[in-house]
Amino acid sequence: MKLNLDNIEKSIKTLLEELGEDANREGLLRTPHRVAKAYEYLTQGYHKKIKDVLNGAIFEERYDEMVIVKDVDFYSMCEHHLLPFFGKVHIAYIPDGKIVGLSKIPRVIDVFARRLQVQERMTQEIADTLEEYLNPRGVGVVVEAYHMCMMMRGVQKQNSITTTSAMHGIFKEDARTRTEFLNLIAQKKI
Repeated sequence: MKLNLDNIEKSIKTLLEELGEDANREGLLRTPHRVAKAYEYLTQGYHKKIKDVLNGAIFEERYDEMVIVKDVDFYSMCEHHLLPFFGKVHIAYIPDGKIVGLSKIPRVIDVFARRLQVQERMTQEIADTLEEYLNPRGVGVVVEAYHMCMMMRGVQKQNSITTTSAMHGIFKEDARTRTEFLNLIAQKKI
């Protein structure tokens, strides 16, 4: 389904007027259009299918040790206030005969981040998707984020970080595997 940008533009113009602005002043004339285009981009995850994103990049491989992709930047929109939240995603999986092209992992993250979200659900959706498509021995996902809804309004806490995790398979069942993952993502970059 394609967004009706004209309807979004009308809604933004109404919002500007309700806020007390003159939607026809020079600086705001194109704002409804720009906001509509921004939301089209920021919510593009609704229109993407995981199968198309993975695009056949799942390969048979006998590798059976932990694969970690960490510090993947993401940007999303809080569904409660329509304000951004952003941060890093760290993912690990232990293959059981299948691996995925490394560039596909950030693309999977973006499918879920580019929707109106809550961090907890996004974390779970990423883990569930990797488990479904790879059938690994286990998947671990940790998301660390700053939420503008906590920073700009409400409690106004500038330095608070929200951390969520989703563990499947051996990451949930075996404390040593989970600890190895958490220790590896805590290490400094190369």
